[in-house]
Amino acid sequence: MSNLVSTKKQTAVQYLIDALVAVIAGLVVSVAYYFFQNSNGFAPGGVGGLATMTYHLTGYSIPWAYLMLAFNIPIFILVTIFVNKKLGVFLIIYMLVQSFGTELWKLLDFKPYSLANNVEDFNIVFACIATGVISGFGFSIMLRRFGASGGTYAISALIKRANPALNVAYVSFLMDSSVVGISFFVYDMKITPVICTLVNLFIANVVVDNFLSGMKIGYKFEIITDKPEELSQELIEKLHHGVSEIKVMGMYSHTEKYMVVCIIRKKQVGEMMKIIKRYPGTFANYSKVNEVFGRFKK
Repeated sequence: MSNLVSTKKQTAVQYLIDALVAVIAGLVVSVAYYFFQNSNGFAPGGVGGLATMTYHLTGYSIPWAYLMLAFNIPIFILVTIFVNKKLGVFLIIYMLVQSFGTELWKLLDFKPYSLANNVEDFNIVFACIATGVISGFGFSIMLRRFGASGGTYAISALIKRANPALNVAYVSFLMDSSVVGISFFVYDMKITPVICTLVNLFIANVVVDNFLSGMKIGYKFEIITDKPEELSQELIEKLHHGVSEIKVMGMYSHTEKYMVVCIIRKKQVGEMMKIIKRYPGTFANYSKVNEVFGRFKK
């Protein structure tokens, strides 16, 4: 009985943390959209871009938050029903906070970046860069926790359910590309909004990629040497990282050698190179490790 109560308590805590993550991510993205995007005449990618362009076409008469909900909530409800109930619920929470977060900033009388700087000929490039960075961070929070961040994913998931053989990444790319194309006609056939949409998409994707690659990025060195003891000892003493040793056979010379494997931080790559050069005849290669788990010293 006590185990059952403990399990239920852990589940409740987990749901609470998930809800808090969805709220934080929604607020972060709302900052990007309210302060840097909505007032500067360009659209983000995906379903949010369609809502933003509709906002522009209606002469800003309908609140942006309502349009975002109108475009996204029906999709998330379908995800809840047909794909994943838990995921759908937290996506709905995320979208509600993201949408009404913009209304919150307005209610608090915070001015968008362009208006706050009182610049008539405002360079929207800065706005699209800020939108990409901040929204990308918000998307990353959702993706890292739930594996999803918005309407584009939801549509892809629904299509994937109907056609499992379909490439989801390709579907997402087509949807984002269509928004870029439509923005040209929506914003009076001007090229600047199109470029800003592309820059915003690119920067947001770069931020997401870097965030999801992990906070503990490392480099794995595989070093072939005939002096494993001396090399390993120096690596341990100077770089303060563990070393693994593997027996290998050189097929060209048919001689037995050793491969020393060591994972280090990026800032230590230069020192590693210096150490390796002190061992003539040593051969090494290294590759990027996106994230290191366990007992790995910073």
